[in-house]
Amino acid sequence: MFLTMAKVEMPRVKLGTQGLEVSKIGYGCMGLTGIYNSPVAEEDGMAIIKEAFNSGITFFDTADIYGVDNASEYLVGKALKQLPREKIQLATKFGVVKHVADQIIVKGTPEYARFCCEASLTRLQVEYIDLYYYHRVDQNVPIEETMAELKKLVQEGKIRYIGLSEASADTIRRAHAIHPVTALQTEYSLWTRDVEEEIFPVCRELGIGIVPYSPVGRGLFAGKGIVESLNSSSSLHKHPRFTGENFETNKKIYFQLESLAKKHGCTAVQLALAWVLHQGDDFVPIPGTTKTKNLHENIGSLKVKLTKEDLKEIAEAAPPGKVAGRNVGDVLYAVSWRFANTPPPPKK
Repeated sequence: MFLTMAKVEMPRVKLGTQGLEVSKIGYGCMGLTGIYNSPVAEEDGMAIIKEAFNSGITFFDTADIYGVDNASEYLVGKALKQLPREKIQLATKFGVVKHVADQIIVKGTPEYARFCCEASLTRLQVEYIDLYYYHRVDQNVPIEETMAELKKLVQEGKIRYIGLSEASADTIRRAHAIHPVTALQTEYSLWTRDVEEEIFPVCRELGIGIVPYSPVGRGLFAGKGIVESLNSSSSLHKHPRFTGENFETNKKIYFQLESLAKKHGCTAVQLALAWVLHQGDDFVPIPGTTKTKNLHENIGSLKVKLTKEDLKEIAEAAPPGKVAGRNVGDVLYAVSWRFANTPPPPKK
């Protein structure tokens, strides 16, 4: 039995030091329009967004690239029309143009940033975007040029705060020098911790909040492929950690976490989420789901209280050396923070 959301009051936290206040858990909307599963019906997608809001979640995350023909932004926009806009913190992204084979094409020119922002405003049917992320870093465009245009969009009131996603330490510093960066979105969970030593210290030094995506190991800690079969259309069938011998090895991590969860009176997914939540008030994970039951299970992770000894024990269940298979970001080089540097700006 998982910890329900009954009597769970959703905490609110400052995301970074720029003033953006959000719910301690956000909701990632990518899965609603298909990636790990088939797209859900529009009415079902809108229903779960409204249920998330009614359960205390006010921080919703989408992107222009999610779904066919920007389907996610259209869906989120329709759902938000039925909710009080002033109580919502809406995040969306630009920069990923398209997927080609095993690579992702990105674009970060000032003109493209403005075009995408204005297109997202139209699809979302809003007058401003609370948090606008540069989704992936274009290695051919100086980050100063991209940030200068985003700064203009802030000044024009079209966006309120600027975020980066999967950026390198150098890119984060240079971007922040042009305009304060409010949040960094990065993959982070018990089995994806490569950003701990190089990226997180920079964010904390500069007062940048951290938004972990895939905080439950792309569903592994929820039992995907183990106690719940993968959807035939799921992209996880190509993920190195979900295939062959790698997956057989990684299943052991799930079962070990499941065993620890029993000690804490929760589920494996709740323990994995609680571990992320306990990394600090500046961590706001955005788990996604298409099921109301899973939504409430995720929120129930707020009730799991962990000591320093607990956190260490949980982390030791999935040490980096035990995880089998490379992560997607290391396979698709365009999406890895390790390669997200840009050339210097032209000399004046």
